[in-house]
Amino acid sequence: MSALPRNRERLLLFTLAAVQFTHIMDFMIMMPLGPQFMRSFGISPTQFGFLVSIYSFAAGLLGFAAGFFMDKLDRKRALLFFYGGFVVGTLCCALSPNFFALLLARTVAGAFGGVAASIVYAIVGDVIPYERRGAAMGVIMTSFSLASILGLPVGLMLTGWFSWHAPFLLLVGIGIVLLVAMNRILPALPPHRHATAHDAWAQMRTILTSPNHQRAFALIAVLAAGSALIYPYLTPSMVTNAKLPESLMWLIYALGGGATLLTSPYFGGLADRHGKLKIFTWLVLISAVPTVVIANMVPSPVWVILLVTTSYMVSTSGRFVPAMAMITASVEPRYRGGFMSVNSAIQQLAAGLATSAAALLVNSDAQGRITGYPRAGWLALIMIVASVWLIRHLRVAEPTTTSTPPAVEPAEVV
Repeated sequence: MSALPRNRERLLLFTLAAVQFTHIMDFMIMMPLGPQFMRSFGISPTQFGFLVSIYSFAAGLLGFAAGFFMDKLDRKRALLFFYGGFVVGTLCCALSPNFFALLLARTVAGAFGGVAASIVYAIVGDVIPYERRGAAMGVIMTSFSLASILGLPVGLMLTGWFSWHAPFLLLVGIGIVLLVAMNRILPALPPHRHATAHDAWAQMRTILTSPNHQRAFALIAVLAAGSALIYPYLTPSMVTNAKLPESLMWLIYALGGGATLLTSPYFGGLADRHGKLKIFTWLVLISAVPTVVIANMVPSPVWVILLVTTSYMVSTSGRFVPAMAMITASVEPRYRGGFMSVNSAIQQLAAGLATSAAALLVNSDAQGRITGYPRAGWLALIMIVASVWLIRHLRVAEPTTTSTPPAVEPAEVV
Protein backbone atom coordinates (compact mmCIF):
# COMPACT_ATOMS: atom_id res chain seq x y z
CA MET A 1 0.00 0.00 0.00
CA SER A 2 1.47 3.36 -1.01
CA ALA A 3 1.60 6.11 1.63
CA LEU A 4 1.06 9.74 0.66
CA PRO A 5 1.35 12.93 2.73
CA ARG A 6 -2.10 13.97 3.98
CA ASN A 7 -2.25 17.14 1.85
CA ARG A 8 -1.31 15.17 -1.28
CA GLU A 9 -3.82 12.50 -0.30
CA ARG A 10 -6.63 15.07 -0.13
CA LEU A 11 -5.64 16.53 -3.50
CA LEU A 12 -5.67 13.03 -4.99
CA LEU A 13 -9.16 12.33 -3.60
CA PHE A 14 -10.57 15.62 -4.90
CA THR A 15 -9.12 14.87 -8.35
CA LEU A 16 -10.60 11.36 -8.39
CA ALA A 17 -13.95 12.76 -7.19
CA ALA A 18 -13.86 15.20 -10.12
CA VAL A 19 -13.30 12.27 -12.50
CA GLN A 20 -16.37 10.56 -11.05
CA PHE A 21 -18.34 13.81 -11.29
CA THR A 22 -17.83 14.04 -15.06
CA HIS A 23 -18.68 10.37 -15.57
CA ILE A 24 -21.88 10.62 -13.50
CA MET A 25 -22.96 13.93 -15.05
CA ASP A 26 -22.41 12.49 -18.53
CA PHE A 27 -24.92 9.75 -17.67
CA MET A 28 -27.40 11.89 -15.74
CA ILE A 29 -27.66 14.68 -18.32
CA MET A 30 -29.15 12.30 -20.88
CA MET A 31 -32.50 11.88 -19.12
CA PRO A 32 -33.67 15.53 -19.08
CA LEU A 33 -32.41 15.93 -22.67
CA GLY A 34 -34.77 13.19 -23.89
CA PRO A 35 -37.36 15.52 -25.47
CA GLN A 36 -34.66 17.40 -27.39
CA PHE A 37 -33.13 14.21 -28.76
CA MET A 38 -36.54 12.92 -29.82
CA ARG A 39 -37.27 16.18 -31.63
CA SER A 40 -33.81 16.62 -33.17
CA PHE A 41 -33.41 13.06 -34.45
CA GLY A 42 -37.08 12.12 -34.86
CA ILE A 43 -36.73 9.09 -32.60
CA SER A 44 -39.27 7.29 -30.42
CA PRO A 45 -39.18 7.00 -26.61
CA THR A 46 -38.03 3.40 -27.06
CA GLN A 47 -35.07 4.50 -29.19
CA PHE A 48 -34.22 7.12 -26.59
CA GLY A 49 -34.30 4.34 -24.00
CA PHE A 50 -31.58 2.59 -26.00
CA LEU A 51 -29.42 5.74 -25.77
CA VAL A 52 -29.69 5.62 -21.98
CA SER A 53 -29.32 1.88 -21.42
CA ILE A 54 -26.46 1.31 -23.91
CA TYR A 55 -24.22 3.39 -21.63
CA SER A 56 -24.62 0.99 -18.70
CA PHE A 57 -24.42 -2.18 -20.76
CA ALA A 58 -21.27 -1.00 -22.58
CA ALA A 59 -19.67 -0.13 -19.23
CA GLY A 60 -20.56 -3.58 -17.93
CA LEU A 61 -19.21 -5.50 -20.90
CA LEU A 62 -15.89 -3.66 -21.21
CA GLY A 63 -15.54 -3.66 -17.42
CA PHE A 64 -15.70 -7.44 -17.39
CA ALA A 65 -13.19 -7.70 -20.25
CA ALA A 66 -10.84 -5.27 -18.48
CA GLY A 67 -10.77 -7.60 -15.49
CA PHE A 68 -8.49 -9.94 -17.45
CA PHE A 69 -5.62 -7.46 -17.72
CA MET A 70 -6.21 -4.54 -15.36
CA ASP A 71 -3.80 -5.73 -12.65
CA LYS A 72 -0.98 -5.99 -15.19
CA LEU A 73 -1.19 -2.23 -15.88
CA ASP A 74 0.10 0.80 -14.03
CA ARG A 75 -3.05 2.27 -12.41
CA LYS A 76 -2.14 5.84 -13.35
CA ARG A 77 -1.53 5.04 -17.01
CA ALA A 78 -4.64 2.90 -17.17
CA LEU A 79 -6.80 5.70 -15.75
CA LEU A 80 -5.32 8.24 -18.16
CA PHE A 81 -6.00 5.91 -21.10
CA PHE A 82 -9.57 4.96 -20.22
CA TYR A 83 -10.54 8.43 -19.07
CA GLY A 84 -9.06 9.78 -22.30
CA GLY A 85 -11.31 7.34 -24.18
CA PHE A 86 -14.28 8.63 -22.19
CA VAL A 87 -13.43 12.23 -23.15
CA VAL A 88 -13.17 11.24 -26.83
CA GLY A 89 -16.50 9.41 -26.62
CA THR A 90 -18.14 12.45 -25.01
CA LEU A 91 -16.74 14.69 -27.75
CA CYS A 92 -18.27 12.34 -30.32
CA CYS A 93 -21.60 12.71 -28.48
CA ALA A 94 -21.40 16.48 -28.85
CA LEU A 95 -20.64 16.18 -32.58
CA SER A 96 -23.13 13.39 -33.42
CA PRO A 97 -25.21 14.27 -36.52
CA ASN A 98 -27.81 11.50 -36.17
CA PHE A 99 -29.25 8.85 -33.85
CA PHE A 100 -26.92 6.03 -34.86
CA ALA A 101 -23.81 8.19 -34.46
CA LEU A 102 -25.00 9.24 -31.01
CA LEU A 103 -25.76 5.62 -30.09
CA LEU A 104 -22.20 4.63 -31.05
CA ALA A 105 -20.75 7.61 -29.18
CA ARG A 106 -22.72 6.72 -26.05
CA THR A 107 -21.38 3.17 -26.31
CA VAL A 108 -17.78 4.44 -26.40
CA ALA A 109 -18.31 6.94 -23.57
CA GLY A 110 -20.04 4.36 -21.39
CA ALA A 111 -17.47 1.64 -22.00
CA PHE A 112 -14.41 3.78 -21.27
CA GLY A 113 -16.09 5.80 -18.51
CA GLY A 114 -17.24 2.69 -16.68
CA VAL A 115 -13.73 1.21 -16.60
CA ALA A 116 -12.27 4.57 -15.53
CA ALA A 117 -14.71 4.63 -12.61
CA SER A 118 -13.58 1.17 -11.48
CA ILE A 119 -9.92 2.28 -11.60
CA VAL A 120 -10.76 5.22 -9.35
CA TYR A 121 -11.98 2.82 -6.65
CA ALA A 122 -8.96 0.56 -7.16
CA ILE A 123 -6.62 3.53 -6.65
CA VAL A 124 -8.43 4.52 -3.45
CA GLY A 125 -8.06 0.93 -2.25
CA ASP A 126 -4.34 0.92 -3.06
CA VAL A 127 -3.42 4.32 -1.63
CA ILE A 128 -5.75 4.90 1.35
CA PRO A 129 -5.34 2.64 4.43
CA TYR A 130 -8.44 0.70 5.44
CA GLU A 131 -8.74 2.69 8.69
CA ARG A 132 -9.34 5.91 6.70
CA ARG A 133 -10.99 4.44 3.63
CA GLY A 134 -14.53 5.21 4.77
CA ALA A 135 -13.78 8.94 4.83
CA ALA A 136 -12.04 8.63 1.46
CA MET A 137 -15.06 6.91 -0.08
CA GLY A 138 -17.23 9.66 1.38
CA VAL A 139 -15.23 12.23 -0.60
CA ILE A 140 -15.53 10.17 -3.79
CA MET A 141 -19.29 9.75 -3.28
CA THR A 142 -19.81 13.53 -3.21
CA SER A 143 -19.44 13.37 -6.99
CA PHE A 144 -23.05 12.16 -7.27
CA SER A 145 -24.27 15.06 -5.13
CA LEU A 146 -22.34 17.62 -7.16
CA ALA A 147 -23.66 16.14 -10.40
CA SER A 148 -27.21 16.54 -9.05
CA ILE A 149 -27.03 20.05 -7.59
CA LEU A 150 -24.40 21.61 -9.88
CA GLY A 151 -23.85 19.51 -12.99
CA LEU A 152 -27.47 19.05 -14.07
CA PRO A 153 -28.59 22.69 -13.55
CA VAL A 154 -25.53 24.07 -15.36
CA GLY A 155 -25.91 21.53 -18.17
CA LEU A 156 -29.58 22.34 -18.65
CA MET A 157 -28.87 26.07 -18.50
CA LEU A 158 -26.28 25.71 -21.27
CA THR A 159 -28.78 23.64 -23.26
CA GLY A 160 -31.32 26.46 -22.98
CA TRP A 161 -28.79 29.07 -24.04
CA PHE A 162 -27.25 27.10 -26.88
CA SER A 163 -28.32 23.52 -27.68
CA TRP A 164 -28.06 19.95 -26.39
CA HIS A 165 -24.46 19.83 -27.68
CA ALA A 166 -23.27 22.34 -25.05
CA PRO A 167 -23.26 20.12 -21.90
CA PHE A 168 -21.14 17.51 -23.65
CA LEU A 169 -18.66 20.14 -24.83
CA LEU A 170 -18.46 21.43 -21.24
CA LEU A 171 -17.63 17.91 -20.03
CA VAL A 172 -14.96 17.57 -22.72
CA GLY A 173 -13.35 20.82 -21.53
CA ILE A 174 -13.39 19.68 -17.90
CA GLY A 175 -12.09 16.27 -18.96
CA ILE A 176 -9.08 17.74 -20.74
CA VAL A 177 -8.19 19.79 -17.66
CA LEU A 178 -8.52 16.68 -15.49
CA LEU A 179 -6.27 14.64 -17.77
CA VAL A 180 -3.53 17.24 -17.29
CA ALA A 181 -4.19 17.37 -13.54
CA MET A 182 -4.13 13.57 -13.16
CA ASN A 183 -0.85 13.35 -15.00
CA ARG A 184 0.68 15.70 -12.42
CA ILE A 185 -1.13 14.64 -9.24
CA LEU A 186 -1.52 10.86 -9.44
CA PRO A 187 1.43 8.88 -8.05
CA ALA A 188 2.96 6.10 -10.08
CA LEU A 189 1.10 2.91 -9.19
CA PRO A 190 2.90 0.04 -10.94
CA PRO A 191 1.25 -3.37 -11.17
CA HIS A 192 1.63 -5.62 -8.16
CA ARG A 193 4.62 -7.94 -8.50
CA HIS A 194 2.55 -11.13 -8.11
CA ALA A 195 -0.11 -9.92 -10.55
CA THR A 196 2.30 -9.68 -13.49
CA ALA A 197 3.33 -13.30 -13.02
CA HIS A 198 -0.21 -14.66 -13.29
CA ASP A 199 -1.82 -15.84 -16.50
CA ALA A 200 -4.80 -13.62 -17.36
CA TRP A 201 -7.24 -16.54 -17.44
CA ALA A 202 -5.91 -17.93 -14.17
CA GLN A 203 -6.21 -14.53 -12.53
CA MET A 204 -9.79 -14.07 -13.75
CA ARG A 205 -10.64 -17.56 -12.53
CA THR A 206 -9.31 -16.62 -9.09
CA ILE A 207 -11.30 -13.38 -9.09
CA LEU A 208 -14.55 -15.08 -10.11
CA THR A 209 -14.34 -18.28 -8.05
CA SER A 210 -13.33 -16.87 -4.65
CA PRO A 211 -16.39 -17.20 -2.35
CA ASN A 212 -15.51 -13.90 -0.68
CA HIS A 213 -15.35 -12.15 -4.07
CA GLN A 214 -18.68 -13.68 -5.03
CA ARG A 215 -20.26 -12.26 -1.88
CA ALA A 216 -18.83 -8.83 -2.73
CA PHE A 217 -20.21 -9.08 -6.28
CA ALA A 218 -23.61 -10.13 -4.95
CA LEU A 219 -23.53 -7.22 -2.49
CA ILE A 220 -22.88 -4.57 -5.15
CA ALA A 221 -25.52 -6.19 -7.38
CA VAL A 222 -28.30 -5.99 -4.77
CA LEU A 223 -27.29 -2.45 -3.76
CA ALA A 224 -27.35 -1.28 -7.38
CA ALA A 225 -30.58 -3.12 -8.15
CA GLY A 226 -32.29 -1.80 -5.02
CA SER A 227 -31.58 1.77 -6.09
CA ALA A 228 -32.39 1.21 -9.77
CA LEU A 229 -35.83 -0.17 -8.94
CA ILE A 230 -36.80 3.15 -7.31
CA TYR A 231 -34.83 6.00 -8.92
CA PRO A 232 -36.24 5.98 -12.51
CA TYR A 233 -39.83 6.53 -11.35
CA LEU A 234 -39.17 8.63 -8.25
CA THR A 235 -39.86 12.02 -9.86
CA PRO A 236 -42.81 10.92 -12.06
CA SER A 237 -44.51 9.28 -9.07
CA MET A 238 -44.01 12.34 -6.87
CA VAL A 239 -45.70 14.48 -9.55
CA THR A 240 -48.57 12.18 -10.54
CA ASN A 241 -49.22 10.28 -7.30
CA ALA A 242 -48.05 12.63 -4.53
CA LYS A 243 -49.17 15.75 -6.47
CA LEU A 244 -45.88 17.64 -6.32
CA PRO A 245 -46.13 20.62 -8.73
CA GLU A 246 -43.92 20.11 -11.78
CA SER A 247 -42.39 23.53 -11.19
CA LEU A 248 -40.95 22.21 -7.91
CA MET A 249 -39.40 19.00 -9.28
CA TRP A 250 -35.95 20.57 -9.18
CA LEU A 251 -36.19 20.78 -5.39
CA ILE A 252 -36.01 16.98 -5.14
CA TYR A 253 -32.51 16.98 -6.63
CA ALA A 254 -31.38 20.30 -5.16
CA LEU A 255 -32.25 19.31 -1.58
CA GLY A 256 -31.33 15.64 -1.98
CA GLY A 257 -28.04 16.41 -3.69
CA GLY A 258 -27.18 19.19 -1.25
CA ALA A 259 -27.89 16.96 1.74
CA THR A 260 -25.82 14.05 0.41
CA LEU A 261 -22.95 16.44 -0.34
CA LEU A 262 -22.78 17.13 3.40
CA THR A 263 -23.63 13.67 4.73
CA SER A 264 -21.46 11.40 2.54
CA PRO A 265 -18.13 12.57 4.06
CA TYR A 266 -19.77 12.54 7.51
CA PHE A 267 -20.92 8.93 7.11
CA GLY A 268 -17.43 8.01 5.91
CA GLY A 269 -15.89 9.43 9.08
CA LEU A 270 -18.47 7.61 11.22
CA ALA A 271 -17.65 4.35 9.44
CA ASP A 272 -13.94 4.74 10.16
CA ARG A 273 -14.54 5.57 13.83
CA HIS A 274 -17.36 3.19 14.74
CA GLY A 275 -17.01 0.36 12.23
CA LYS A 276 -18.05 0.15 8.60
CA LEU A 277 -20.39 -2.79 9.10
CA LYS A 278 -22.20 -1.08 11.98
CA ILE A 279 -22.77 2.20 10.07
CA PHE A 280 -23.83 0.33 6.93
CA THR A 281 -26.41 -1.67 8.88
CA TRP A 282 -27.91 1.44 10.46
CA LEU A 283 -28.09 3.26 7.11
CA VAL A 284 -29.74 0.27 5.46
CA LEU A 285 -32.37 0.09 8.21
CA ILE A 286 -33.01 3.82 7.90
CA SER A 287 -33.23 3.66 4.09
CA ALA A 288 -35.89 0.95 4.25
CA VAL A 289 -38.47 3.44 5.57
CA PRO A 290 -38.34 6.06 2.76
CA THR A 291 -38.02 3.26 0.18
CA VAL A 292 -41.40 1.83 1.16
CA VAL A 293 -43.00 5.26 1.66
CA ILE A 294 -41.89 6.55 -1.77
CA ALA A 295 -43.26 3.48 -3.54
CA ASN A 296 -46.64 3.91 -1.81
CA MET A 297 -46.88 7.71 -1.81
CA VAL A 298 -50.31 9.39 -1.78
CA PRO A 299 -51.14 13.11 -2.25
CA SER A 300 -49.07 14.92 0.39
CA PRO A 301 -47.85 18.40 1.34
CA VAL A 302 -44.72 19.56 -0.46
CA TRP A 303 -42.64 19.53 2.73
CA VAL A 304 -43.55 15.89 3.39
CA ILE A 305 -42.61 14.89 -0.16
CA LEU A 306 -39.25 16.66 0.04
CA LEU A 307 -38.53 15.22 3.50
CA VAL A 308 -39.15 11.68 2.24
CA THR A 309 -37.17 12.05 -1.00
CA THR A 310 -34.25 13.76 0.73
CA SER A 311 -34.18 11.06 3.42
CA TYR A 312 -34.15 8.43 0.70
CA MET A 313 -31.25 10.03 -1.19
CA VAL A 314 -29.20 10.60 1.96
CA SER A 315 -29.60 7.07 3.31
CA THR A 316 -29.31 5.34 -0.06
CA SER A 317 -26.13 7.14 -1.13
CA GLY A 318 -24.81 6.90 2.43
CA ARG A 319 -24.95 3.11 2.55
CA PHE A 320 -22.65 2.94 -0.48
CA VAL A 321 -19.86 4.72 1.45
CA PRO A 322 -19.06 1.96 4.01
CA ALA A 323 -20.06 -0.72 1.51
CA MET A 324 -17.48 0.40 -1.07
CA ALA A 325 -14.82 0.72 1.64
CA MET A 326 -15.43 -2.91 2.64
CA ILE A 327 -15.71 -4.15 -0.95
CA THR A 328 -12.31 -2.68 -1.88
CA ALA A 329 -10.84 -4.43 1.17
CA SER A 330 -12.40 -7.80 0.38
CA VAL A 331 -9.75 -8.56 -2.27
CA GLU A 332 -5.98 -8.94 -2.09
CA PRO A 333 -4.22 -5.84 -3.51
CA ARG A 334 -2.65 -7.87 -6.35
CA TYR A 335 -6.13 -8.69 -7.71
CA ARG A 336 -7.83 -5.37 -6.90
CA GLY A 337 -7.73 -3.79 -10.38
CA GLY A 338 -9.34 -6.75 -12.12
CA PHE A 339 -11.70 -7.31 -9.21
CA MET A 340 -12.96 -3.71 -9.26
CA SER A 341 -13.43 -3.87 -13.05
CA VAL A 342 -15.63 -6.95 -12.68
CA ASN A 343 -17.35 -5.35 -9.68
CA SER A 344 -18.16 -2.24 -11.73
CA ALA A 345 -19.41 -4.41 -14.60
CA ILE A 346 -21.74 -6.29 -12.28
CA GLN A 347 -22.97 -3.03 -10.76
CA GLN A 348 -23.82 -1.59 -14.19
CA LEU A 349 -25.49 -4.78 -15.44
CA ALA A 350 -27.49 -5.21 -12.23
CA ALA A 351 -28.72 -1.63 -12.46
CA GLY A 352 -29.67 -2.14 -16.11
CA LEU A 353 -31.57 -5.34 -15.37
CA ALA A 354 -33.33 -3.78 -12.37
CA THR A 355 -34.38 -0.80 -14.46
CA SER A 356 -35.82 -3.20 -17.04
CA ALA A 357 -37.61 -5.11 -14.28
CA ALA A 358 -39.08 -1.88 -12.93
CA ALA A 359 -40.34 -1.04 -16.42
CA LEU A 360 -42.25 -4.34 -16.44
CA LEU A 361 -43.70 -3.76 -12.96
CA VAL A 362 -44.64 -0.09 -13.31
CA ASN A 363 -47.35 1.33 -15.55
CA SER A 364 -49.84 4.21 -15.58
CA ASP A 365 -53.62 4.37 -15.39
CA ALA A 366 -56.08 6.43 -17.42
CA GLN A 367 -55.56 9.45 -15.14
CA GLY A 368 -51.79 9.29 -15.63
CA ARG A 369 -51.04 8.03 -12.11
CA ILE A 370 -48.11 5.63 -11.69
CA THR A 371 -49.30 2.10 -10.91
CA GLY A 372 -47.31 -0.97 -9.88
CA TYR A 373 -44.69 1.16 -8.10
CA PRO A 374 -45.40 -0.52 -4.72
CA ARG A 375 -44.29 -3.85 -6.23
CA ALA A 376 -40.99 -2.28 -7.25
CA GLY A 377 -40.69 -0.86 -3.73
CA TRP A 378 -41.22 -4.22 -2.01
CA LEU A 379 -38.69 -5.83 -4.36
CA ALA A 380 -36.21 -3.06 -3.50
CA LEU A 381 -36.84 -3.79 0.19
CA ILE A 382 -35.92 -7.44 -0.38
CA MET A 383 -32.65 -6.26 -1.96
CA ILE A 384 -31.99 -4.06 1.08
CA VAL A 385 -32.46 -6.97 3.50
CA ALA A 386 -30.24 -9.20 1.33
CA SER A 387 -27.45 -6.59 1.43
CA VAL A 388 -27.27 -6.79 5.24
CA TRP A 389 -26.90 -10.58 5.17
CA LEU A 390 -24.26 -10.42 2.42
CA ILE A 391 -22.09 -7.74 4.01
CA ARG A 392 -22.10 -9.59 7.36
CA HIS A 393 -20.46 -12.53 5.58
CA LEU A 394 -17.92 -10.38 3.72
CA ARG A 395 -14.35 -10.72 4.97
CA VAL A 396 -11.59 -8.13 4.86
CA ALA A 397 -8.66 -9.58 2.90
CA GLU A 398 -5.96 -7.00 3.60
CA PRO A 399 -4.01 -6.15 6.75
CA THR A 400 -4.65 -2.94 8.65
CA THR A 401 -1.85 -0.53 9.47
CA THR A 402 -2.48 -0.53 13.22
CA SER A 403 -2.01 -4.23 13.82
CA THR A 404 -0.79 -7.38 12.18
CA PRO A 405 -3.85 -9.54 11.57
CA PRO A 406 -3.96 -12.79 9.66
CA ALA A 407 -4.20 -12.67 5.88
CA VAL A 408 -7.99 -12.74 6.05
CA GLU A 409 -9.79 -11.13 8.97
CA PRO A 410 -13.51 -11.01 9.78
CA ALA A 411 -15.41 -7.81 9.11
CA GLU A 412 -16.42 -5.71 12.09
CA VAL A 413 -19.30 -7.00 14.16
CA VAL A 414 -22.07 -4.65 15.27
